[in-house]
Amino acid sequence: MATTPPRTASMLIRFVDGSKITVRYPKQAGNDPATIAANVRRALEADRIVLEVDGSLLFVPLNNVRYVQVTPAPDVLPPNVLRHARMTD
Repeated sequence: MATTPPRTASMLIRFVDGSKITVRYPKQAGNDPATIAANVRRALEADRIVLEVDGSLLFVPLNNVRYVQVTPAPDVLPPNVLRHARMTD
């Protein structure tokens, strides 16, 4: 029986000073649409991003962040998220 490799996601965090970090990780959200939507909602309401990176815990306060880009976007999103937008600049 062949195993499917884990799907990978990435997160780009762009800081207000122009610096950035990118992390890659196995997709975490699961398959249940309600759980995925709840996790996204909690992330949108948080005041920090917390990541486990190479065995260390990294806290990123959102007041220092210009934007966060997660790729690919979760399959299920809360209704207040604008879908299918395009960057022009």
